[in-house]
Amino acid sequence: MTGPDDDAFVAWSERSATRKAGVMAAAGLLSSLLIAVLTVLPSPYAIETSGPTYDTLASKDGTALVAIDGAPTYASTGELRLTTVLLSTGAKRAFTIGRVLEAFVSPNSTVAPVERVYKSPQAQKQEARQSADDWISSQESATVSALEASGVVVPATMRVASILDTSNAKNVLQIGDVITAADGKKLVSYSDLTRVLQAHKPGDSISLTVVRSGQSVDVTFDLIAATDGRALMGVSIDPTFNLPIQVKVDINNVGGPSAGLMFALAIMDKLSPQDELHGAKVAGTGEIYVDGKVYPIGGIQYKLKGAREAGADYFLAPVANCPDVIGHIPAGLSVYAVNDLTDAYAAIVAIGQGKTDGLPTCSAASDKSNK
Repeated sequence: MTGPDDDAFVAWSERSATRKAGVMAAAGLLSSLLIAVLTVLPSPYAIETSGPTYDTLASKDGTALVAIDGAPTYASTGELRLTTVLLSTGAKRAFTIGRVLEAFVSPNSTVAPVERVYKSPQAQKQEARQSADDWISSQESATVSALEASGVVVPATMRVASILDTSNAKNVLQIGDVITAADGKKLVSYSDLTRVLQAHKPGDSISLTVVRSGQSVDVTFDLIAATDGRALMGVSIDPTFNLPIQVKVDINNVGGPSAGLMFALAIMDKLSPQDELHGAKVAGTGEIYVDGKVYPIGGIQYKLKGAREAGADYFLAPVANCPDVIGHIPAGLSVYAVNDLTDAYAAIVAIGQGKTDGLPTCSAASDKSNK
């Protein structure tokens, strides 16, 4: 962190008793000038702090923040709050030095030069576009994962987008191939392909049927190992989903992928006739993929604070974020670690039933990972 330059502060003294009034007048003038510098002159810094939270089960002006069309929905008595981080760069109106100093000494915010956050104005615009794209993408991933977890089949077209150089599928598959079957089983949903891969170990052979240039082609190759030991094709799939149920999110001025977990939980809660929460106030965060896996996000210490300030008593955090959680949990907030959507849904049900003793905490998750 960079503090104010020494030249911003003036040190001087006047020893003549006969000029006391002049000294006081000069001191008053300097104080006024210092206040003017601290409150008027702009400063090129970015400030990160807790942002607003949104109850994904709530409505505003009669419109549900997360609305579902195409299936019956049910009311809930609790809250599922997505949390945000507010990153202010003073793009429209630069921060004053005084505002930066206030944030610098606060334990609830982080200050950094704008150029350290964004290398250029163009980079800032690109980041804003990416954030908006991630926000939209998170809603689709949440919808697919929530529907599949709720027993609703989501048909998908699975197209090969890229192939790793280390993949045995290189020179076997081609970019643009559409995968229609695996190991002789017709693939309807993305989950179908996931289940086939889960039944294999690295080094196993997998057989695929793909559509290439309008023709059906059968290929076979050996799977490779992921860093966590799972079997992978070494291929990036770009799925196109045919959603049988439509979900619309009516929340503005928020970006990024980290609301995915709470969107998915809200969808599952609304589609379920049971009251999972029984009035419990739960907040959380986490990027989610279509297979339900929950991924870590940034700024979680600010989200914990924002959740508690919004009245949440419980918080769901990605397991991978646990090192950032420990030491930053506000008083009165219970934090539980989740790996995927199945974990998260089980957690809100347990919270609603008052049976949280068996839920994994970040302390337990960290202890396990260190062994």
